[in-house]
Amino acid sequence: MSILIDRNTRVVTQGITGKTGMFHTQTSRAYANGKACYVAGVNPKKAGENFDGIPIYGTVRDARDKAGVNTSVIYVPPPFAAAAIWEAVEADLDLVICITEGIPVRDMIEVRDRMRKQGRRTRLVGPNCPGVITPGEIKIGIMPGHIHKPGRVGVVSRSGTLTYEAVGQLTELGIGQSSAVGIGGDPVNGMKHVDVLKLFNDDPGTDAVIMIGEIGGSDEEDAARWVKQHMTKPVVGFIAGVTAPPGKRMGHAGAIISGGKGTAQEKLAVMESCGIRVTRNPAEMGKLLRSALR
Repeated sequence: MSILIDRNTRVVTQGITGKTGMFHTQTSRAYANGKACYVAGVNPKKAGENFDGIPIYGTVRDARDKAGVNTSVIYVPPPFAAAAIWEAVEADLDLVICITEGIPVRDMIEVRDRMRKQGRRTRLVGPNCPGVITPGEIKIGIMPGHIHKPGRVGVVSRSGTLTYEAVGQLTELGIGQSSAVGIGGDPVNGMKHVDVLKLFNDDPGTDAVIMIGEIGGSDEEDAARWVKQHMTKPVVGFIAGVTAPPGKRMGHAGAIISGGKGTAQEKLAVMESCGIRVTRNPAEMGKLLRSALR
């Protein structure tokens, strides 16, 4: 089993004719069931053309109606990415995965508020994220597919690099993954840790979860409290930024300690108090998960 995406997902690439969109569409299409999953691209100026055999449509709605897409991946440049997200939301797709980084915060606030006010059902992953993968079935994003192994452990992370690190450790230990979700570290984004944890908790194909966070904000603490009250599967955790000084931005735009809040130690303490087994050493994430399964 898996969450969010599987071999039946039908993907449209927004920004398919840009350098990044072309490259990652090709690499994702080459992974597992990708040839069946990547069925459309969008570029209003190149509608009617194709890229590597993938038809290009003028709008996401056209791609939905004519190619049956239900998921979008976005590689559109930052000034236009928020509008691209909204176009996919208006087309009523199930899922939008926005890889683009550097989207103006104001643009994302407007998109988020419109989605809330209109009660849109579309799930948003990102922006500024590596994407989502269900190993052995489908890859949507920029993660290296070869480090993944099909299995029964879920991974959710704010950090793309640490997502790869956790997955790589699990695979080296012979532990496969049901799905890995990089939610991104921007201050205004879509799905949070708790949203992904709920899906993993309900997924019969997931036995345990690695949750990776960063300094800044309170999303990890919120997720930990939900775990304590509702999670029926073991969760292990890591927070990046233990040595980060207050007031200094580290990595993602959302990774900043403000007013003494959002420190790694504070997050780790809350997670431990809620029953999550944590490590302060990123090299131990896989081993900690293995011990939680015993």
